[in-house]
Amino acid sequence: MNVVDSSAWLSYFAGDANAKIFSTPIENIEELIVPSITIAEVFKFVLRQRGEDMALEVTAHMEQGKVVPLDSSLAIDSAKYGIDYKLPLADSIIYATGQKFKAVIWTQDIDFKLLEGVKYYPK
Repeated sequence: MNVVDSSAWLSYFAGDANAKIFSTPIENIEELIVPSITIAEVFKFVLRQRGEDMALEVTAHMEQGKVVPLDSSLAIDSAKYGIDYKLPLADSIIYATGQKFKAVIWTQDIDFKLLEGVKYYPK
């Protein structure tokens, strides 16, 4: 299973230097876990940069994976990870989702760099 962080989604959609790396987990839809917070983050960024039509198109692509909503159990786990690893809120939710599904987290976000189960690629 794979969880793709918001930074990696944005890299993929922008077609930047790391896009090919992130295409592997993103295009393997059967193994793709999508934390709902990544949809919010990516939608907001694309909405601001490219408008609502493009933001909706990007979201539709993300929703091909298994979207995982933030429930109370996941919220509690994310709070613990946030404290243990000093993660910002969205990152702690993404990490908790990855841990729940025993998934690899793909990212460009340095906050994840030293965590177990993470494939970090610098920007």
